[in-house]
Amino acid sequence: MATADVTVRGAGIFGLSIAYVCAVRGARVRVVDPYGVGAGSSGGIVGALAPHTPENWNEKKEFQFQSLMMAEEFWQGVDAVSGLSSGYGRLGRLQPVADERALALAQARALGAAALWQGRAVWNVLPADAFGAWAPASPSGWIVHDTLSGRMHPRGACASLAVAVVALGGEIVTQAPDEGAVVWAAGYRGMLDLSAELGRIVGSGVKGQAVLLRHDARDLPQLFADGLHIIPHADGTVAVGSTSEREFDAPGTVDAQLDDVLARAIAAFPVLAGAEVLERWAGVRPRAKSRAPMLGAYPGRAGQFIANGGFKIGFGMAPKVAHVMADLVLEGRDTIPDDFRVEASL
Repeated sequence: MATADVTVRGAGIFGLSIAYVCAVRGARVRVVDPYGVGAGSSGGIVGALAPHTPENWNEKKEFQFQSLMMAEEFWQGVDAVSGLSSGYGRLGRLQPVADERALALAQARALGAAALWQGRAVWNVLPADAFGAWAPASPSGWIVHDTLSGRMHPRGACASLAVAVVALGGEIVTQAPDEGAVVWAAGYRGMLDLSAELGRIVGSGVKGQAVLLRHDARDLPQLFADGLHIIPHADGTVAVGSTSEREFDAPGTVDAQLDDVLARAIAAFPVLAGAEVLERWAGVRPRAKSRAPMLGAYPGRAGQFIANGGFKIGFGMAPKVAHVMADLVLEGRDTIPDDFRVEASL
C-alpha cells in the first residue's frame, strides 16, 4: 500500500474492528502493532459478551445493548470476508439466584428487560433444574437465564478481523509512519503512555488470569457465578476467568490466584470437575479512569484519535465502537456518548 487514509495503532479488538469498518467503507487502512495481532489482552481465551443488568438505564448500558444487538450481523460479515470463524454465538447466560432477596431483584430485572431490551431479548427466572447438569448450583433453587449474552473466542475473532482487513485491501505491519488520520488503540500500554504525556492518570491496566478446559458444551449458555465467567467455546473447550488485579509484577504470568479461580468455578459448576486443563493465561486489560471506553479526538493532536479502555467489555462493545469511530474519523460525524469521551477520563 503506497499511502493510507487511516493508520490504526494497535491490533487488538478495538483497533482491528475500527480498521475493518473503515475498510468496508472504502478507506485504505494500515494497522500498526509492534507486537502483532491480538498480542495483548485481546488475545485471551474468555470471550464473554455479557450485558449490563436491565435497570438504572444510562448511555453506557444503551450503547452496549445496541452493540450486542449488532454483534451477529457484524461477526457474520467479518467471517464471510475472512473465511475464518470468530466463534461468535448468542447462546445466552445462566446465573444462580442466592436467596429470596436476590430472587425478588431478579424478578424485577425481568420486568426491566421486557421494557429496556425492546422484546429483542429476555431475562427469565427459571427453576434451577431447567438446564439439567449444566445449570449452576443455586441455593434458592432458581436461576436467571438471559438471551442477550453471547460468546466468542477472542483469538479467533482477532484472527478473522485481521484476515478480513487484508482481504479488503488493508495491511497489518509491525512498523510504519503515520499516514492519514491516526487512531490510537494501543491497549493498556497506550493508556500508560497517554497518562505520562498528559501528566495525569487517565487510565491503567488491570491484570486478569484465566484457564481453558477441555469440556464440550458448545451449544449451551455461558455461566456466571461468584464473579466468574464460564464460556463454552465452539471448539469444544470451556474458558474460566478471571482475576481482577490492579497491582501486579508480571503481566503475563499465572500464579496461585488462578488455582483459586478454578476451584471456585468447580464449586459453582460441579460438571467441570475433572476437566483437563489445556492452558493457563494471563494478560492486562486497559481500564480508563471513567470505567467506560475512551473514544474521541486525541488531546493536542489534530487528525488523531483515541479508542481505548475496553476493559472487560471490549469485545461486546467493539461493533458499535467501530462504527462510531469510523463515523468520526472518515466523516467527521461525532455520535460518541458523553460518558465515553476522552475528556471524561481527564
